[in-house]
Amino acid sequence: MPVNDPTERTIADRDVEKRWSDPGALRKAAGYCAGVVAVAAALTAVFLLVDRTNPVLAAAVPAVCFLGGIGALTLGYKSYRAGGTWPIWQGAAWFLFTVMLLGLAMPMFAIRQ
Repeated sequence: MPVNDPTERTIADRDVEKRWSDPGALRKAAGYCAGVVAVAAALTAVFLLVDRTNPVLAAAVPAVCFLGGIGALTLGYKSYRAGGTWPIWQGAAWFLFTVMLLGLAMPMFAIRQ
């Protein structure tokens, strides 16, 4: 039976110790967030320029951010299972959920007009 090396780090050890650095994962998460926010911004422009009275079009903006946050959590789980730096993706999800909360005001603008 082989003896475990005490210097070998497991996934659980890396999960507890947060002295990790993964610029590649950070760039991927930032690019993902930028893409989701760009789609939400494009939908905002369509809502404002095409039909300001359509609540369904207005609700598409927070829906895109919500689905983007769920997607970021999914990518974070996949990263966790692969032994990667999943907290970066969790932070991306929280950012997108925050943007979603801001976008929830848009359907009220459509109803008021």
